[in-house]
Amino acid sequence: MKRYLPVFAAGIIFAALSASPAKAEVNINIGIGLPKIAVVAPPAVVVIPGTYVYIAPDLDEDLFFYRGHWWRSHGRRWYRADDFGGPWIIISFDKTPRALRSLPVRYRDLPPGLERMPPGHVKKHWKEWEEKKHWESRREWKEHKREHREHKEHKKHGRDRD
Repeated sequence: MKRYLPVFAAGIIFAALSASPAKAEVNINIGIGLPKIAVVAPPAVVVIPGTYVYIAPDLDEDLFFYRGHWWRSHGRRWYRADDFGGPWIIISFDKTPRALRSLPVRYRDLPPGLERMPPGHVKKHWKEWEEKKHWESRREWKEHKREHREHKEHKKHGRDRD
């Protein structure tokens, strides 16, 4: 057995050195218990008034865009992806942006007439819009921000029983 080891090792080295470069690809799919969202095309998004969080309102599941990433919650966990279709990674609660953890209670009650945008447009401009406070001049944005602030005050003082 020992006398064949050098021949075996030489064969492996020769095969490794003489092989043409090949493109290796590894796909690992680990089920993390996150239900899939059936999205055929990139979903239109709108800004949730009073925030700089964007939501895809036409989906049954909540799908958010915030600061360059897509976000979903499921159970008590948050998930993040670079693309709306995933792949999704688990983000610890303390590393989830505060804007997502403290969305207005009625964030799905969107006022009519909000601007629907393709996600690529939002992904390209979100930073500029935040820096220039783009949405803050909109009436519905201001109204929702005020309602959210008032609701938080009521909760803080124990006057809200929702």
